[in-house]
Amino acid sequence: MKKLFIFSLIALMVACAPKGDDDRKAKEEQLANYKKELSELKKNIAKLEKDLSNGNSLSAINVVASQIEPRLYEHFVDVTGKVQADQNIVVSPEAAGKIISIDVKEGDKVRMGDVLARLNTEMIQRSLAQAEINLQLATTTFNRQADLWEQNIGSEMEYLQAKSNKEALEQQKEGLMAQLDQAIVRAPIDGVVDEVIQKQGEMAGPQMPFARLVNINKVYITADVSELYLQDVKAGDKVALEFPVIDKSMDATIFRSSSVIDPGSRTFRVRIDLDNKANDIKPNMLAILKLRTFAAENAIIVPSILVKKDFSGEFVFVAEKSEGKMLAKKRYIKTGIKDNNNTLVIEGINPGDKVITKGYAQVVDGSAISI
Repeated sequence: MKKLFIFSLIALMVACAPKGDDDRKAKEEQLANYKKELSELKKNIAKLEKDLSNGNSLSAINVVASQIEPRLYEHFVDVTGKVQADQNIVVSPEAAGKIISIDVKEGDKVRMGDVLARLNTEMIQRSLAQAEINLQLATTTFNRQADLWEQNIGSEMEYLQAKSNKEALEQQKEGLMAQLDQAIVRAPIDGVVDEVIQKQGEMAGPQMPFARLVNINKVYITADVSELYLQDVKAGDKVALEFPVIDKSMDATIFRSSSVIDPGSRTFRVRIDLDNKANDIKPNMLAILKLRTFAAENAIIVPSILVKKDFSGEFVFVAEKSEGKMLAKKRYIKTGIKDNNNTLVIEGINPGDKVITKGYAQVVDGSAISI
């Protein structure tokens, strides 16, 4: 009975043992198998490359090799911007009234203060005429009262009332004159009449847009840049601009960059100010900005198409002379920034090395080549 109890207890302990140990052991065995397979693959690849190299030893493969020369490497990103104008305004009259004349048409160039339109001022003119009559009477009364006061005739109160009445009418006249001036719509800036919104005979007022004036001698471009480049793009940096619609390119300088990251788009804004004397760059036009995000002097650059990859990493084929023969050698490299065309090589290639640029697809490590 004791033996039966002991056997039952052992079976129960085995059944209750943690499965985690079994899973870990299985994974370790699987990893060991993968490593063994990788080692065998590397051996097979090396053998095949050697066989191919020996097979090509009699007939050298024609290739083209370029000698590496250090040079300046620059990395750019393209962002889309929009043209805007500071002086792009809608003009409204300062007073209300019916439009009796429009003195400009769309496309006209105007100077600050030029008359754009006139409103009906008949009621103001009548009030002004009445105020002038009253003012003349008040002035005459005040002058006579002043003469009497100098002769010590009459009371001081009569003199002060006459003076107050005269000054009040003068203020009234000045107010009516100001209303007359407000009934004339004037250009607040130098620019071009881009649009006349209202027509002659319509009612106009301070809350009603009459015309749009635009001055595009100076414009600016705003663009949103990914926050990834916050440390690489700043005010004062040079930028290349392209305007696809008008097929125009130019260089400019970033005027300022935003200090705030937009929480929705995770971007920050840059602004570029431009002189636009030709007026060919229009508001709301799209622009392509080429922003430099990286630059390195004396950099080793290879075309990205030449960089290959195997189990051991990235490599290129270089032309080396061995025992009087030119051979293609696989050179493993460490790369940095890449773009669509070029790759920055940090390690593995030195100035003067000859990288195979044509025929690299036909060679393996150790292939005999002819340059």
